[in-house]
Amino acid sequence: MRVIESCAECLYNRQLRLTDNQAYLAEIRDIIDNRGQDATAPYLVYRFNQTYRKYFGRTVSYADVKKQYNDLVLSMEDALRGKINQSEHPLLTAFSYARTGNYIDFGAIRQVDEKTFLSLLERDEFSEHDLRTFDSFTAQCANADSLLLLADNSGEIVLDKLFLEQLGQQYPQMKRAVLVRGGEVLNDATVEDALYAGIDSVAEIVSSGVPVSGTVYDMMSDEAKNAIDCADVILAKGQGNYEALSGQGRHIFYSFLCKCERFTNRFQVPEFTGMFIEEDRNTCSERADDNDSERVHNAEQG
Repeated sequence: MRVIESCAECLYNRQLRLTDNQAYLAEIRDIIDNRGQDATAPYLVYRFNQTYRKYFGRTVSYADVKKQYNDLVLSMEDALRGKINQSEHPLLTAFSYARTGNYIDFGAIRQVDEKTFLSLLERDEFSEHDLRTFDSFTAQCANADSLLLLADNSGEIVLDKLFLEQLGQQYPQMKRAVLVRGGEVLNDATVEDALYAGIDSVAEIVSSGVPVSGTVYDMMSDEAKNAIDCADVILAKGQGNYEALSGQGRHIFYSFLCKCERFTNRFQVPEFTGMFIEEDRNTCSERADDNDSERVHNAEQG
């Protein structure tokens, strides 16, 4: 998903909120203005972080908020598991929690709010398109030997664990793996966060090998590439993974909340609407810019 001008300005403005160092901002502007046609937001953020380290020694630390939200969701884990097990459709309920967890995104949301997160967690809303996509997802899981979940944020990964638990119960033949970031970037989940959340009890943990806030295939380790190439079913969480992977010819399910103007415009939905999209190999072209969001909405929403 290429970076259009409105996205580029949003990315630049985020850097303005970090510092007023003019030399640094000039380099950021140069990266944006001279980006390649296929550059994605996760790749540009990676370039920004490299530049930030050059000027300031290290990037902004998200360690405190990562622990805050990992601990918050872990404190709710048993209660949420109970609600899942008591629900009429446990797997769908677990999926709802995992998708809502995508709210915990300090890259896309200027002010993540615990109260908002908890209120969204109580929401259980599925469009007809969501349910059709879910039926396709479960049908493929029923015949799959392996599933790879491309994780996104800390806190969210605890909810991913609950979803993977349900997948394991319903499709015990399916090996499960989780791909996490290969280094600290924003509040994204790393190997350390995945272990802290206990996700190793339900899935193998694979590192992408790079500190990039999205799954940029060409930059990843051979182990991560192999995990993607060999998985029967792939579920990619979050806007960053959608931006990095959509339109590249892979069969992928995407789950995320629409948290910025480009995504709400692209899918013509209110902020924080949950999306569940299946992109197969026949519909993997880049299909949208600011002027054709209605067409994409119609195509992807059925």
